Amino acid sequence: MKEPSQDKIALIEDEPEMAEGIKYNLELEGYQVRTAGDGEAGMELVLSWEPDLVLLDLMLPKKPGLEVLRDLRKKNVWTPILILTALNREGDIVAGLETGADDYVCKPFSLAELLARVRAVIRRNRHPRKGEQEVVNLGGKAELDFLRYEIRRGGKRFPLSRFEAEILRYLLARRGEVVSREDLLRDVWGYKILPQTRTVDNHIARIRKKLEEKPDEPYWIQTVHAIGYRFTPVE
Repeated sequence: MKEPSQDKIALIEDEPEMAEGIKYNLELEGYQVRTAGDGEAGMELVLSWEPDLVLLDLMLPKKPGLEVLRDLRKKNVWTPILILTALNREGDIVAGLETGADDYVCKPFSLAELLARVRAVIRRNRHPRKGEQEVVNLGGKAELDFLRYEIRRGGKRFPLSRFEAEILRYLLARRGEVVSREDLLRDVWGYKILPQTRTVDNHIARIRKKLEEKPDEPYWIQTVHAIGYRFTPVE
């Protein structure tokens, strides 16, 4: 067993054998793990324990996984959430991503795949990228803080999810250029086969509410009809 880390993982899974197996292997990797067997208990666990990552099964008793996900985001809990779903339930995957999930793993999954996804999500959520600005000043109108995962505008702070921050990094690196939805799905989400989903547009809409003074008349993130988006260069 590896040395214990500070990374905490909440596992919300109603199948006892699967939950025990996942917990055992995550603990072998050094993670601190707590489990919940239904949606209501899972909500309480996340809100009270404040984990670094949530593994969320979608088929849960008492409170379905999508409802747990939706309620956590409504409460401004931006902890990364990795959903676990059956391979043949593509609609659940799309709905989860559009509701604010950070990634997904399809059952049945290999242990190696799950651990790789867990490591990637935690690493990307915790560490700023080497060589990139941690705080970007947008001409005095707003600040993007990639170290604290927040936007500061008008004396207020707006938390960013991991994917919101990654989208902003991507657009900033290409400011002034048109970035397609396919580019974002491929390079930010890591899709090899691109799904039919509005998750990019939904994430952009949430970012605009935090970044723009007038989200319905965006200045920073402009829509390029039928293609994607363009970030306005800072003057």
